Amino acid sequence: MERYSFDEQRAAGKKYSEFLRTGQMSAGVYRLAAGAVDEQQPHTEEEIYYVVRGRARFVSGERDIAVGAGDVLFMPARETHRFYEIAQELELLVLFAPPEST
Repeated sequence: MERYSFDEQRAAGKKYSEFLRTGQMSAGVYRLAAGAVDEQQPHTEEEIYYVVRGRARFVSGERDIAVGAGDVLFMPARETHRFYEIAQELELLVLFAPPEST
């Protein structure tokens, strides 16, 4: 069993930290400070976001929605998407299947 420290991620100033990788999936925590810019590009993997805390807007194609704690978002592979207007620090649990390309 491995232990993951969210405090270590924050102290290192990382936006994304992977904490799990298997042959079928990977998982990590993505944090964006209030007012930050989400610079991610489309992924070749399917992706699920679980919003742990924070508030922002999320855009994908024609969809543009407000997101907050407890929301779950599914993104098909290769679909352009991003978080913006981040009103409160956004903390997201992110799952990729298959594992995220590095």
